[in-house]
Amino acid sequence: MEQIRFHVFKKGIRVLGIAESFDPSKDKKSTIAGVVMRKDLVIDGVSLETATLGGDDATKSVISLYKSFHRRDINVIMLSGAIISYYNIVDLERVSSTTNRPLICLTYRESPGLEEVFKKRFPGSYQEKIEAYKKLGSRDTFTLSTGKKVYARLVSIAKEDAKKLLDDFVLQGRYPEPVRIASLIASAVRKSSRTVRKV
Repeated sequence: MEQIRFHVFKKGIRVLGIAESFDPSKDKKSTIAGVVMRKDLVIDGVSLETATLGGDDATKSVISLYKSFHRRDINVIMLSGAIISYYNIVDLERVSSTTNRPLICLTYRESPGLEEVFKKRFPGSYQEKIEAYKKLGSRDTFTLSTGKKVYARLVSIAKEDAKKLLDDFVLQGRYPEPVRIASLIASAVRKSSRTVRKV
């Protein structure tokens, strides 16, 4: 895909950070949270979605989450993980092309690959999972201003622009604030909804 033009040094840049939370022993769906954060780290939007554990609806859920904001000032999508909700794979190019937004998909550790995992967990449909996994492509390695490493798949954004944005939104460690806050919200909502169901 072609790169989507935007000004990475613009003060008013807004990033949509997306992260999830689930318990595979208790949940059938994961809770996905989206946080819109300005470059000055002010939050000015939150929304929620779900995705089926082990399913194939993660791409649809991420796109639905973006559309739920009904706004045009989101500049970049920052997604925590391309394989979410217990091996539910996000089609990164489809998300970027549908939303017309560049995308940075983060992971935080090296991986030997998941082909064998798919074969064990999805004996009847592992070929489709492997094809979707291979479509994700390779990851770039970034050493952040904090000294921590992250790995990212980039869609429609230059590597140098992605590095600038990551450094702008990381206060400490390796987790950019939009996805860190989204993860906290997703976890809190998941836990509170289970408590409500028990009452």
